[in-house]
Amino acid sequence: MEYKFVDNHAHLNFNAFKDDLPEVLQRAKDADVLVVNVGTQQDTSVRAVEIAEQNDGVYAIVGLHPVHTGKSFHDEKEIGEGGQEFTSRGEIFDYNFYKKLALNPKVVGIGECGLDYYRLEEDTKAVQKKAFEDQIRLSLETGKPLMLHIREAYEDSIEILKAHNVCKANVHFFAGSKEIAKQFLDLGCTLSFTGVITFAKDYEELVAYTPFDRILSETDCPYVAPKPYRGKRNEPAYVVEVVRKVAEIKKVSFEEAAEKLLKNSKVLFGI
Repeated sequence: MEYKFVDNHAHLNFNAFKDDLPEVLQRAKDADVLVVNVGTQQDTSVRAVEIAEQNDGVYAIVGLHPVHTGKSFHDEKEIGEGGQEFTSRGEIFDYNFYKKLALNPKVVGIGECGLDYYRLEEDTKAVQKKAFEDQIRLSLETGKPLMLHIREAYEDSIEILKAHNVCKANVHFFAGSKEIAKQFLDLGCTLSFTGVITFAKDYEELVAYTPFDRILSETDCPYVAPKPYRGKRNEPAYVVEVVRKVAEIKKVSFEEAAEKLLKNSKVLFGI
């Protein structure tokens, strides 16, 4: 079938969707939404591939999230059992393991990877950098773009990307300044925006500034549901509201915005 929208960054592989995944996928399909399901470590990456293989209109990205390079992160929505919080294992990036996953034709990218200095223990910076550089190498080897997670670490991340001549990458949930955006755009990256733009006016100038052919739409579900779903668990069907807001900010029709954003995803991920 022909799709009109893309959720470029979803986590249907998370525990938050364990009870009703088929229904969530059906709502995405009914809303004409393609889904790019993003891994955060080995088990969620494997699960992302499984879901992609089992469902039309769903693709996967595999990789190691920077917070999972250390034993510090807690999130019951990710892979907690029985609603209990889960603690990151402090995974070491296994290049061959992820390369095998990445060669699957339903896998369209590597990540989410990058640097996260929020609640950071200083001695984990080197570990994060090593995992990031390994995933850059895998991206370059496979020809599949990076899905970047960068939090409070824009300058260091840009320096690493420049050093490795990276140009095929999307900066997920971008929340930096126009000056930082320009540096990523100069590298050739795209920037993706979530439902936050539907209720936080601080993003409007940033979206207006970003060239239309460099914008991707995403939910980052199960997090940050857009208006009118705030306070609920987010899901891919809601990415339509992100597209609607982009159209409003860019002063184009909803249909034109959807068409442009879909094209951007096809160009970056080849979907």
